[in-house]
Amino acid sequence: VAAGFGCPAFIVDPVVVDELDAASRYSGIPQITRRSIFHALNQKAVARRAAAAMGRRYEECRLIVAHLGGGITVGVHLGGRVVDVNNGLDGDGPFSPERSGSLPAGQLVGLTLELGEAEVRRLVTGGGGLVAYCGTNSVPEILDRIDRGDTTAAGVFEAMVHQISKEIAMHGATLRGAVDRIILTGGMAESRRVTDEIIARVGYLAPVDVYPGEGEMEALAQGALRVLGGEEPAKEYRHEPR
Repeated sequence: VAAGFGCPAFIVDPVVVDELDAASRYSGIPQITRRSIFHALNQKAVARRAAAAMGRRYEECRLIVAHLGGGITVGVHLGGRVVDVNNGLDGDGPFSPERSGSLPAGQLVGLTLELGEAEVRRLVTGGGGLVAYCGTNSVPEILDRIDRGDTTAAGVFEAMVHQISKEIAMHGATLRGAVDRIILTGGMAESRRVTDEIIARVGYLAPVDVYPGEGEMEALAQGALRVLGGEEPAKEYRHEPR
């Protein structure tokens, strides 16, 4: 389409951006290699914004970025690369409004034998988390239920922010304790109750910045402008048959 208008077209930070360190690829079973599938566009954009606010280049910063949405991904940004991140598509990491998060392997095998692969995949990638426990993926609705005395909603919400915080804190070790900033972003970051609960748990590691929402259109435009302005080179991706 772009060629028809005589202009270039770019893909900016797609979800399959893969910059993982070698150690981050190990799963514990040789047949399974950990994959990088995360909210790369939003994570990279807010990481650059945070670096600029510190008066530094993104490539100079040591950041932990948590995208909090229907899926949740927590990435370690080091030297301009995301060297470790949970695979949010397949339910890895904390449970979220729609995804199961990491599960006990033995019990997951047993559940698959009981319910079948298709049903378990549904639970992992779209019917888990808040949906499974409370029948909704709406965080505002969950908070409203809590305010009306719903103890089940309160327990599930507490568990979710607990798991998110654990995922963030874990990466304090990935960065060997030297963390410049923790960044909370995504749709759930628009709720002060969500961000305040997480900050109370992880604020000891580093200052926490909150960039609510996703800003995807702006992030796409900024990425293209960096290439057109000569800030960074465009990369060419070629399909190579395996």
